[in-house]
Amino acid sequence: MTESPRTPTQVDTIADAWVDTLAELLPTVATYIGRSEFNDRYGDYSPAGMDRLAAAARQTLDALEAAEPVDEIDRITKADLSRDLRLDLELHASGWHLRDLNVIASPAQDIRAVFDLMPTATTDDWSVIAKRLKALPAAIDGYIATLREGIARGIVPARRQVTEVVTQIARYTADTGFFASFASDASPEEGQLPASLARELADNANAARVAYDGLASFLTGELAPVAGDKDAVGRELYALQSQRFLGATIDLDETYEWGVQELARMVAEQEAIANEILEGASVEEAIAFLEEDASRKLHGTDELQKWMQVTSDSAIEELGKTHFDIPEPIRKLECMIAPTNEGGIYYTGPTDDFSRPGRMWWSVPEGVDTFDTWRELTTVYHEGVPGHHLQIAQAVYNRAELNTWRRLLAGTSGHAEGWALYAERLMEDLGFLDDPADRLGMLDGQRMRAARVVLDIGVHLEKPRLDGTGTWDAEYALEFMMRNVNMPPEFVKFEVNRYLGWPGQAPSYKVGQRIWEQARDDYKAARGDAFDIKDFHKRALDMGGVGLDTLREALLES
Repeated sequence: MTESPRTPTQVDTIADAWVDTLAELLPTVATYIGRSEFNDRYGDYSPAGMDRLAAAARQTLDALEAAEPVDEIDRITKADLSRDLRLDLELHASGWHLRDLNVIASPAQDIRAVFDLMPTATTDDWSVIAKRLKALPAAIDGYIATLREGIARGIVPARRQVTEVVTQIARYTADTGFFASFASDASPEEGQLPASLARELADNANAARVAYDGLASFLTGELAPVAGDKDAVGRELYALQSQRFLGATIDLDETYEWGVQELARMVAEQEAIANEILEGASVEEAIAFLEEDASRKLHGTDELQKWMQVTSDSAIEELGKTHFDIPEPIRKLECMIAPTNEGGIYYTGPTDDFSRPGRMWWSVPEGVDTFDTWRELTTVYHEGVPGHHLQIAQAVYNRAELNTWRRLLAGTSGHAEGWALYAERLMEDLGFLDDPADRLGMLDGQRMRAARVVLDIGVHLEKPRLDGTGTWDAEYALEFMMRNVNMPPEFVKFEVNRYLGWPGQAPSYKVGQRIWEQARDDYKAARGDAFDIKDFHKRALDMGGVGLDTLREALLES
């Protein structure tokens, strides 16, 4: 952080006020960015609550449009936040919130997942948790009311998402599930909880279980019978979601064709590397060979977590010497096994003061207890350094230049995930993936991301199947994914259900990488002999999270 912070401007004030508004209206967002003043409650998930959020977005957009930027930082903030708010309003007008139910990132998960990020060190921390648990049933009731309005207006999610979420809820509310275990395992650092607080936690956790069971009953009894038969959301909604996740407008049909070509390129690369691993071997034979290599195996989640941490620490140490300027607060990244068994791998950023560091989480599905280091090395780079952690924590660190919104909330999946895939390829270029097996693992992930571009656009726009036998649907999507990834069936099924219920998000990784690489190449062409890759990375990351259209424009204007 520089010694002379930038004087806040009118645009900064508006952006910071929007963060305050979001924190108050969506306390789970406040918890995510490390603000604790709303940790004892939830926002209003009812239709009226969603309307209040939209009205606040409109008011902020009006103020922002009237504000005059004073410098380049302001121009980027105004352009990006304005785009973000306009899209929020378009999505609200489309009624998306009335059908917001999927297997990974909807209120059905978010209401529970916020507890993963809450402090648990002291008795006072657990007292706050008890209050939020007590508030959970009202949050669920509001969410049900919104989904019920969706039924009345004929705006409903696909039935597949409804039934899968019911299955998730059963795991949350089981006698050995999240809520029961969370309350019974409460243990502050100073010792046991007072008996009265322990009873309060148990009672409120049980009420939370009852509330979630009530959500499951609603989903089964009211929503499932009228839910959509199709997984496809159609071109109009898909275009909005694509913009939401990229912060850029793309030609969906051109991107689909590019995805087909990119997938073929990934397959050809894999085939060449398979031959390096085992002469004359196919990709499948090379993978089978590696899976028999005991030296590349990890057994159990404890071993997985320790390997992740050592690998991450080593990458930070080495890259910090030569290729990146990594400030001291960013050098701490905690590798965690998530308390759920959903199958995702994800990153959560540090709090504004770095009291809670950035964290890499692995939600391991039930029954999965062995892991291959050659397959997962690139995952650590993707989620850690130089991937998400370097990108997101650098923005948090840059408080001298960036307002709160730019540091903690701005950006898109395409910006973040595109950078993380860009980072994977960068690690190959820097020699961290010289082992052919590790490169095959990286390409396995890159191939999966290319396949997702084709699958996601194909399903939701109901394009012709690649084999010419009809149009894309869930069955063909699962078959297609099974052919293009080498993952346990549990992972693949979860992944496909995720794409079906979260349109536009999965392609944002590979499409984001494409836009990042285009932005770098355009920046290089503009700089000529003066181009320096380390300087490019610093300029790009110092902006914080922005939409990818904003990123390209800002880099070319700088």
